[in-house]
This record gives sequence, structure tokens and C-alpha cells, in this order.
Amino acid sequence: MKFIHINFFILALFFSGNLLSNIENKIVLKVENQIITDFEIKNKILTSLVLSNEEINQNNINKLKKDALNTLIDTKIKKIEVTKYNIEKDISKIESYIDSIYTDIPSLRKKLSENNLDYELFYEDLAIQFMWQELIYNIYSKRINNIDFNSMDNEITKYIESASEIAEFRISEIEFPINNNEGLEKKISDIEKEIKDLNFDQIVLKYNNQKLNSSSFDLGWISSVSLDPQINKIMSKMKVGDLTRPIKRQNSIIILKLTDKRFSKKQNIDTAKLKENFINKKKNEQFNLYSRSHLSKLKNNSLIEYK
Repeated sequence: MKFIHINFFILALFFSGNLLSNIENKIVLKVENQIITDFEIKNKILTSLVLSNEEINQNNINKLKKDALNTLIDTKIKKIEVTKYNIEKDISKIESYIDSIYTDIPSLRKKLSENNLDYELFYEDLAIQFMWQELIYNIYSKRINNIDFNSMDNEITKYIESASEIAEFRISEIEFPINNNEGLEKKISDIEKEIKDLNFDQIVLKYNNQKLNSSSFDLGWISSVSLDPQINKIMSKMKVGDLTRPIKRQNSIIILKLTDKRFSKKQNIDTAKLKENFINKKKNEQFNLYSRSHLSKLKNNSLIEYK
């Protein structure tokens, strides 16, 4: 194995005193033909802190250093691999991918800029992650989509049998169409500030009065097994009357309100939707498995040198 264990001593040199002071753009590591500088490590740590609203201290510094370095190593290896396979850097797909992760790109840009962080570096990292996903799917698509439906049907049957009752949620929704990002930062900021103080109807009234295009819908009763897994996870933790934070969709921002909750008997389960959710879950599990496995193999055969 060509992987060289990293001694974190050098990192301590620029995490003493002011924990992120005296950074120079010196090469710390070399991953095959790719370099990692102390500036990149600092940038990665600061980005992580800014996005998580976490503060750096003596208790978390070692973990932050280790995580940043490991992430950079992984990213360099992924970059080498996607370049090797000539994976196309499709800007529109990459931007859609980033939009699916971050609700408000203008706000994100501003937040990074206020902390002297370059959005373009952040963008490039995410672009590599997207291209890596494309690569993994291209290589392993047949295996990822090869699902043992008999086994899965047994899992679904056991799931239904084990659930004496299934949660159902009555959900209302406010949807804000977004044709472009102009003014989006302020809209989302205003919503987030007031979401804890105003009730659902007041929020609708306020933004309608401001002539912001919005609409409110009572979605009725929806079985938990019919919901998107992420939305179901959010709803399961909410109390009746609670609102979600703004959720980004392809062409809109939505806020959901849990207006009521009940439990139904098993015969009301939407088995078709449940099966669809199980299939997506299996595919995601297999995708992640092959992604980790492929990266691990590359790591074990990569020359990673401390400079």
C-alpha cells in the first residue's frame, strides 16, 4: 500500500495561538500529481465552521484538522479519477446539484465572502463530488440497479406486519415560486426570522401583502410511507402546529405546517409508494457502498506523500 500515514505535527504549527494564524501557501501533502497546501486546509476548516455555525476551540481542533485533511485527500483522488475517465463537467447539472443541497445560493455566496472564503473553490469541490457520483454510476449502474425484489418484498411484508399503526400527517404548504435568484436571499431571510413568531396564516398574509407570489394549500392527510423519506423524517419529529424551515424544490421554496397527526390501520398503507421508497433506499445504499469501495481501492493504491 502506497498510502503514507500523516503526521499532524506540522498542522499544529498553524493552529497555535490564534488557531488559524500564520498560514502560508506551503505544500503539506502530495497526492499523486495533486498537491494539498496549508492554505487549502485552513480554507476547508473555515468553510466547515462557517456552514455549521460552529466555533473553533481546543476541544474540536484536532478533529477539524483530521476531517479537513481527509476530505482534501479524498477530493484530490476523486479529481484524478474523474479526469482519467473524462467525466464531463456539465455546468447546468452541477448547478442543479448544488441547488438541491443549498436553498439560497446568493446567501451562501455572501456568507462565504464575509468570511474571506472563495465561493469558486467551494463550487469546484462540489463539482468534483457531482462528477464523482456520475463516474460511480457509470461504472456500477448495473450493480446499483440490480435489486433482489423477492428479498425486498419480504422486507416490505415484515415492515407492514411489524407496524401495528402507520402515522398519517395532515400537511399544509406555502409555496414561493422562484424564477430567478433576484431578491431570494431577503425573502428566505425574512421567512426564517419570522417563522418562529408568526402563525402559518400570518406568514401567508404578510407575504401576499408584500406582493410576493405565494400560494397556500391544504395537502390533506398523507401516510408517512407515501412521503419522501427526508420529509417523513422531518414530520416525525414535529409537533402539531410546527412549521418546517424553508425547503428548496426545483423551481420553488416551500414551508410545510403539520396541522394534525393520527395513526391509521395497516390496510390504508400505500404499498406502491412504500415499494418505491424501498427501491430508492436500496439503490442509495448500493451506490454508497460502491462509492466507498471504489474510493478505498484508489486510496490504497495512491502515493500520498508528506512534504
